[in-house]
Amino acid sequence: MIPENEISEKFPQFGPELSHEIAETGTIKTFEDGTLLMKTGQYIRSTMIVLSGLVKVYREDEEGGEFFMYYIQPGEACALSLICSSKQDTSELTAKAVGEVELLMVPLNKMDEWMMTHKGWYQYVLGTYRRRFEELLTTIDHIAFRNMDERLVYYLKKHQQTLNSNFIPFTHAEIAQELNSSREVISRLMKKLADRNMIKIHRNNVEILDLNL
Repeated sequence: MIPENEISEKFPQFGPELSHEIAETGTIKTFEDGTLLMKTGQYIRSTMIVLSGLVKVYREDEEGGEFFMYYIQPGEACALSLICSSKQDTSELTAKAVGEVELLMVPLNKMDEWMMTHKGWYQYVLGTYRRRFEELLTTIDHIAFRNMDERLVYYLKKHQQTLNSNFIPFTHAEIAQELNSSREVISRLMKKLADRNMIKIHRNNVEILDLNL
């Protein structure tokens, strides 16, 4: 059984009754860096709520290419797991642990029940849907209306903010994959940013100096 005070401290909006039920029925699991937490085509049997660490969510194409969607941060739930678990659908996205990740797993049979009986859970789920929808709209705007150089700067800023670091631990090839571009294009654009003293390029990471120049 999960310590009830741990749930109450991390999620005060749930209230004592819901916190007690989550403590009784939920489980906490820890995953190592790089662990696949959710795969495309997989049935989801429980909802994932991030307690610590980061979860990267991305979409894969038929050829194995990846497109970065968003991060799930501590205190946030995986919106797709909320949808798929309640409808018993398969996932259309892939999720991977970034660093060590601690997840709170909520069983499927409690989803609809809590939506009806606990206002705190209902508001939490709706808030999760809203944040993910707004984030996806921003992503679509950048794909549809921005050039690749603008998309790259947005990508770097997003990771700087989420990782809370000026060092982005990705190679040009990894960034190109997540932006659905080529390594040559990304390398050329990164060099331009470096020439303008906006970033500094290292062997296996990118150091952000000032992306607002």
